[in-house]
Amino acid sequence: MIKNRAITILLLIFTLMFLSSCAPAGNTSKEYGFFYGILHGFVFFFALIGKLFGANVGLYAEHNTGFFYWLGFIIGIIGLGGGGRAAKR
Repeated sequence: MIKNRAITILLLIFTLMFLSSCAPAGNTSKEYGFFYGILHGFVFFFALIGKLFGANVGLYAEHNTGFFYWLGFIIGIIGLGGGGRAAKR
């Protein structure tokens, strides 16, 4: 029982580290677009957890294309949160 719990905790930590590694880094010369917005929206909650614990990760890409990046970002956040299923309850 303890072994299963330890494995579960290690897998959870590994998953959180893996997902937060996709978080946007500070200012870069690369301009992020719609699809990166979706990816950053998916990892937003994990990046937020990392940010709360003092990790040097960004919550969104500072150098982005504007409207389409933010549209993708919102779609990513809604997609991870379950979309309209939560609103129907």
